[in-house]
Amino acid sequence: MPTNSAILSMNLQTAKICTFDRRFVALFLHLNTNPNTMKNTTVGSQKTMRDIYDFFKHLCRNNNKEWFTAHKQEYLECQAKFNEFAQQLIIEIGKFDPYIDPDRLTVKECTYRIYRDIRFSKDKTPYKNHIGLYITRGGKKGPYAGYYFHMQPPAVKDYFEGSMLYVGLYMPEPKVITSIRDEISVNGGELIKAIKEAKHFTLFDGDTYKKLPRGFEDVKNPEWQKLLKLKEISLGYQMTENFLFKDDKLAKRVAILLKETRHFTHFINKCVDYALSD
Repeated sequence: MPTNSAILSMNLQTAKICTFDRRFVALFLHLNTNPNTMKNTTVGSQKTMRDIYDFFKHLCRNNNKEWFTAHKQEYLECQAKFNEFAQQLIIEIGKFDPYIDPDRLTVKECTYRIYRDIRFSKDKTPYKNHIGLYITRGGKKGPYAGYYFHMQPPAVKDYFEGSMLYVGLYMPEPKVITSIRDEISVNGGELIKAIKEAKHFTLFDGDTYKKLPRGFEDVKNPEWQKLLKLKEISLGYQMTENFLFKDDKLAKRVAILLKETRHFTHFINKCVDYALSD
């Protein structure tokens, strides 16, 4: 049987092969003969979401460079599987949110590095104890509200206590939160309706002002007042282990829940657009 090199040589000598074809053949043989490339292109199918969850359980107890280096290949396999899940979820969300285009929004624009920025932190553990992705218009660095999937062992006291779905804007800029409050002051009923539609989600209302923000003292509706006092507008859903590992259709089940929040997200992003246009 001829070797890969021999096959490539014969093909490149054929007059009918154009320059593009030569590059394609060379790339194909490189991908299939380079052991590092082969390793990275096949690992995704070997892991499950449970494996990812268990990896972070172990990482929580061994959050140091020596342990992580020894288990780096396992992490890369988990990362590949999570990226597959991320791509599936982007596709599912794109079915109900017209601003999420699976053909344009990439997994890289929605996922995060595992390495922590410890420059200004008292906690010097080098790695995050969770894994997550933020699916939103323009990617995670953009200004818009979106859909955040967060998976971590429940014992970890981190951003959330356990695995969560989070929808909204985290620490919005002053002009954005002002725009949201302006809209609430004249159209708060629309936001309240959108929150009620998200029947499986809870409004985060722990971080609030004691008094109405300046300029909104004339709002008399008690429900609107409660929303105006919030420092950020967001919804959350706690994911149990039973929910996460029920079957291999997690992306579809997550998307069904997130669909409940589409009008909430639309309200917030309408206000973002108002703020950006000023």
